[in-house]
Amino acid sequence: MKRNLFSAFLLSSALLLGACNNEKAGEVGATGMNAAANEAAANPVVDNPNVTNETAAPNPNAPVMTFAVSEHDFGDIQPGSVVKHTFEFTNTGKSPLLIENATASCGCTTPNWTKEPIAPGAKGTIDVQFDSHGKMGIQNKEVAIQANTQPNITKVVIKANVLSDGAAGPVRQ
Repeated sequence: MKRNLFSAFLLSSALLLGACNNEKAGEVGATGMNAAANEAAANPVVDNPNVTNETAAPNPNAPVMTFAVSEHDFGDIQPGSVVKHTFEFTNTGKSPLLIENATASCGCTTPNWTKEPIAPGAKGTIDVQFDSHGKMGIQNKEVAIQANTQPNITKVVIKANVLSDGAAGPVRQ
């Protein structure tokens, strides 16, 4: 009997103290936790290492790829023809320029570039070949050049109007 009475006393004391602590926890939660949540919602911070800091200072010694002309229009070309244009650029930066890769927006366009480092003041080239097989009408193709410049992607564009081969021909009435 004493054991049951003692257990009941401990249980009621624990419940009483627990009820008092819950009221205080509610007060702390209302001001502490909710305030922190409201502050976080008002000032969201996203830590994304893939995004460049907007306030980051550019490297003044970085190489700079400067094209005399960054767009070439072949005009009207015959269907099935392969045309090529060489884009020339100058490294107007203060350190050697190295092209890591050049990719075209379509498999019909093939870039080839200077593989050696281009010293400051020196010139380099990007050859872009366009194969019009299976193409018709106005074509705009972009080549993205990835290099150790800031920004690290530079783009050149070629355009062409692939004439009709006449296979479908005009319809006679």
